[in-house]
Amino acid sequence: MIVKIRTFPLSIEKLQALICRTPPIHPKIPIMKENLSKRLSGYKGETYLDYPLSFLSEKDYYILHDLRLHDSTHYFQLDSFVISTNFIMILEVKNIAGEIYFDPIFHQLIRTLDGKETVFEDPIVQISRQELQLKKWLRKNQFPEIPILSLVVFTHPKALLRTSPENLDLHQKVIHRNFLSTRFTQIEKEYPEERISLKDIKRMIKLLKKQHTPLDQPILEQYGIHYDELLKGVFCPACHHLPMERAYGTWYCPQCKNKVKDAHIAALKDYFLLCGPEITNKKLRDFLQISSPYLASRLLHSMNLPSDGTTKNRIYYLSSEREFEK
Repeated sequence: MIVKIRTFPLSIEKLQALICRTPPIHPKIPIMKENLSKRLSGYKGETYLDYPLSFLSEKDYYILHDLRLHDSTHYFQLDSFVISTNFIMILEVKNIAGEIYFDPIFHQLIRTLDGKETVFEDPIVQISRQELQLKKWLRKNQFPEIPILSLVVFTHPKALLRTSPENLDLHQKVIHRNFLSTRFTQIEKEYPEERISLKDIKRMIKLLKKQHTPLDQPILEQYGIHYDELLKGVFCPACHHLPMERAYGTWYCPQCKNKVKDAHIAALKDYFLLCGPEITNKKLRDFLQISSPYLASRLLHSMNLPSDGTTKNRIYYLSSEREFEK
């Protein structure tokens, strides 16, 4: 049973908005696009896990995706987390193509693709650290002792896994996604004893959801982009021309002649992702590239946003994505 669904990562949405709002000739565009490609690949790889996980018994397993918890010292991220009465399983997803070599001496992962070698962190070290952090979290929250297991799951169909002959136990920790349900069947036989009650599982799920803290980094600071460098205005949803013009209660595209009544909603979502939830009449005028304070006020009031302050210094809060789905 899936008790916490996988959602589209906020970090990807922010990066997409930043690329869209940064001039194409900006020197940081290449690194932004490279990072976006990596993050999209990682997210796609995580979705590839859904099919093999669907073979697990809904009444015996509880699945949570995208967890970020604090162990009292550090935060730790879990791609997917499976709970049963007999054991707990951490799943770390890798969506990497090419020949993948596990170096057991220097504890690194080496990918060879098109004749080029790339070094990654050893995911075995990564999941071992996650096991320790999860054990610490469980102890802090006074849960009974239960076996904590972990698997590195490669989801890309063109991942060729290799290691040295002495690294014989690698297959116990590293698998292709198609083998996942079979591996769970094997583990069920290895851990036949019930170690935790359904009552404790429900309490654990409740706490996991409550203490989940999504990573929310200011994207402009992360890439050293100043607000004044951003492309302002309302994009045309049909031809992507910037900016659209406001006339007679609608947005008009001078390039393709498209008319859209609420095209400013997408622009304000970009503002929310890039600049945060607080916006004023003046900031809205600057970002949408409109001159009228009265028009800005009407647009803000039409969205029914919570606000603080007097009329002149009022701050509006884009506090959730509900405003962007209208």
